[in-house]
Order: sequence, then C-alpha cells, then structure tokens
Amino acid sequence: MAAAQLTSTCFLPSFEGLKSSTSKVSSIVVSSPFRSSTLRSTRSLVVKSATTVAPKYTSLKPLGDRVLVKIKAAEQKSAGGILLPSTAQTKPQGGEVVAVGEGRTIGQNKVEIGVKTGTPVVYSKYAGTEVEFNGSNHLILKEDDIVGILETEDVKDLKPLNDRVLIKVEEAEETTAGGLLLTQASKEKPSIGTVIAVGPGPLDEEGKRKELPLSPGNTVLYSKYAGNDFKGTDGSEYIALRASDVMAVLS
Repeated sequence: MAAAQLTSTCFLPSFEGLKSSTSKVSSIVVSSPFRSSTLRSTRSLVVKSATTVAPKYTSLKPLGDRVLVKIKAAEQKSAGGILLPSTAQTKPQGGEVVAVGEGRTIGQNKVEIGVKTGTPVVYSKYAGTEVEFNGSNHLILKEDDIVGILETEDVKDLKPLNDRVLIKVEEAEETTAGGLLLTQASKEKPSIGTVIAVGPGPLDEEGKRKELPLSPGNTVLYSKYAGNDFKGTDGSEYIALRASDVMAVLS
C-alpha cells in the first residue's frame, strides 16, 4: 500500500540566562495505508504565541498590578560578530516598562506599582502574555513577575525587587574527592553562593514592606531547582530567587 509522509518543522523557545534560544523540533513522519498518493512537500509550520493587537487600537493600558514591557530586540549577531539567521536569534528575557497599572489594594492601603515607565527590567521565565502592539513585541505581566531592575549589560548589577535576592553561585568542583578531574558534563551544579543584592522585601497584610533576613555578603544554601539562572559578562554564574528558596546561612 502507498504511504503518505507528512514532514513539518516547528520552532519552540527554550530559555537560558537573560536570553532564550530557538530549538528545532525533529520532523514527524506519518504513514497511512489508506492513501494512494504521496504528499511530497508541505510548508514549514511556525508556532506563534503572541496576540496581535489591531492597528486601530492606539493605546494599551494595563489593569491592577500589571505592567506592559516592551521586549528587548533579539541579538542580530553572535559574540564573535557572525550574523545570525532569524531561526538562531535569541529571545531576550528583559525589556523596558512602557505602561503600568493603577496598583492594588492590600488591607486598607492602596499600593502603587513599584516600577516606572522607562525602567529596564528582567522578568521571570514563562511569565505574562506576549502581545504584538504598534509593530513591536510586548509582554503584559504582573509586577511580582519582575525579577529586578537592570540598567547595565551585566547581571551583577541587577537590583532585585520584592522578596528576591541575587546570588553569585559558587564555582563547581573541578576534581572528585579522590583527585580525578571532572568533565564539564559531570560537574554537579552547586547550590551554595554569596548574596550580592537583596530586594526591599515582600508586602505584609497592611501593605508595608517586611525586611528580608539576608544581607549582601552572606554565604547561603539555596534550593537547587529554584529561581532564574544568569551568566555575567565575566562568565560567572548568578541566580535570582525568592528569599523563601534560601534554606540556610553558612558561616
């Protein structure tokens, strides 16, 4: 019997550091004994998750504790200056705040949004809803999904928000206890690091800030699979996570 083959390609985002890379899903072949002819070719399928706002709408006002962030443009070239094709360009995990909601009410107090328009921010992976507005990609997300403010290109300068802390990860061991050299793949990801910066703390039931029990310089043990991983310009590893994911202070 004749078999029909359907080959399609789709591109799904995967995240790494401040940016995400585009991964290609392997082709899918479907065989059918009920088809007498062969489907020779099909168009590539591209997953598009952003909601497109029609040009007739000229403004977009977030509600409540939500903010509108204009996503930072993808890198056009690699670090070595090589021009990247559109399928290999990375999707940033940061952008600029262009609009904010009116805030929220906690107890008897009205709490305004803590970031202003024009502020460059870094947000959590997979947070918010992506929209295409005025010809650019934007993200609508809750203020609590913003990890911190980053005014430079180096993550070590990140200013955490709310209950988040920025930690410089301790370097992985190069050798085993017996002196054997470890390969990069076999090195265990450490869960110990030094606190670089702390946020102002979470809001209590009355809308007031609660100070975090951590300070810059503390060596801490944190949950291994929590937070957002970043790489600094010098190659050092950093992680931004909630203070509740820090399990202990070491001394």
